[in-house]
Amino acid sequence: MSSPVVVLAGGSGGAKLARGMLDVAGSDQLVVIANTGDDLEIYGAYVSPDPDLVTFWLADEIDARGWGLSEDTFKVMDGLRQLGVEVWFNLGDRDLALGIQRARLLATGTRLTDAQAALTAAVGVDASVLPMSDDPVRTRVLAHGRWWPFQEFMIKARAEGPVDELTFAGAPSASASPEALEAIATAQAIVMGPSNPVISIAPILATGGIRDALIQTPAPVVAVSPIVQGDVLKPATLPFMEWAGYELTAAGIAGFYDGLLDGLVSDEQTDALPVLLTNMLMADADGRRRLAEQSLQFALALR
Repeated sequence: MSSPVVVLAGGSGGAKLARGMLDVAGSDQLVVIANTGDDLEIYGAYVSPDPDLVTFWLADEIDARGWGLSEDTFKVMDGLRQLGVEVWFNLGDRDLALGIQRARLLATGTRLTDAQAALTAAVGVDASVLPMSDDPVRTRVLAHGRWWPFQEFMIKARAEGPVDELTFAGAPSASASPEALEAIATAQAIVMGPSNPVISIAPILATGGIRDALIQTPAPVVAVSPIVQGDVLKPATLPFMEWAGYELTAAGIAGFYDGLLDGLVSDEQTDALPVLLTNMLMADADGRRRLAEQSLQFALALR
């Protein structure tokens, strides 16, 4: 692949923008580097929520609830409950099957990148969805007097702040995948999705080699703000941005990405760097395509 369009993504906002970018750039040019700090092993499966969320969106198989596969069933979860298992992390049957197969592949020595590629192809997606690293990185949250694995904080603690500390365990020794580094080095444009900057994009940036690659790439780097009309669609963004010390404003987003961006896509002006002012809503396919196209054109114009 030559001169890909690279999207850094985690969570629903990044996945939606990636789906819009698929329409704009095409499957042969789109590379998504996805956060794996949320990964967990549960029910005998290796679950990789953000890469799978992106994959389900690209396959047009995302369920109406915003996560999981469309029209999935939950018979295994029901069966586990009947056996007395605490089912706090709900997975559909086909979603669980994906995680079980990923665990089987990893157990044979397959890299996480190659396992994800096999699963992505199996659900009919031709675009590249790359884990940020083949090494384990896990987001941990200190809140309410204890350290939480990320998914437990989001689900069991309902993502209720204040957040006292945040760490990406394993990140200092983790290395970005060669595929991710090559995509950044050869990209025509790099777009940070409208994901929670602190918990969805920061783990990618903390992975060895990613930040340096973004600084060194000749490609323009732009971020799409997660703030829509002065608010965020995901309430969990607020306590994490407060912990990081940044306001929920265009200036706050620009400040968080200090030194990495050539531009910002937002519906609010800031003097920190060039801004494309536009409607940030991605309520439907037209909205996702429009925002992706505008973001890409803005990035390319910055070259």
